[in-house]
Amino acid sequence: VQLQASGGGLVQVGDSLRLSCVASRRIFSNNGLGWFRQAPGKERECVSSISWNAGGIYYSDSVKGRFTIPRDNAKNSVYLQMNSLKPEDTAVYYCAAARGSTSSSRSRDYNYWGRGTLVTVSS
Repeated sequence: VQLQASGGGLVQVGDSLRLSCVASRRIFSNNGLGWFRQAPGKERECVSSISWNAGGIYYSDSVKGRFTIPRDNAKNSVYLQMNSLKPEDTAVYYCAAARGSTSSSRSRDYNYWGRGTLVTVSS
């Protein structure tokens, strides 16, 4: 398994949740990483991404100020800390590793994808 995401679940509006993604070292060390989500009937969108050394970070407008994307290179892991969750955050969340080392919001820049983890925010 190249990427393994976990941590999804059912939460209430305003709650916090942290998603985790463990990657094989080969694709983690020098690669940008990203979190994407896809809600029912909607296109997949990039929620956040981070460069290999955390020097570049992207957040979509919809999550800016609520989500963070810490990265732990020693554990080959990237996280998505989600605070103040809203019903519109309900989606399947995917972690992905980019071909390059920079932060990118474009799905075509990613060539490794993990299985999604479902986040449901109930009102």
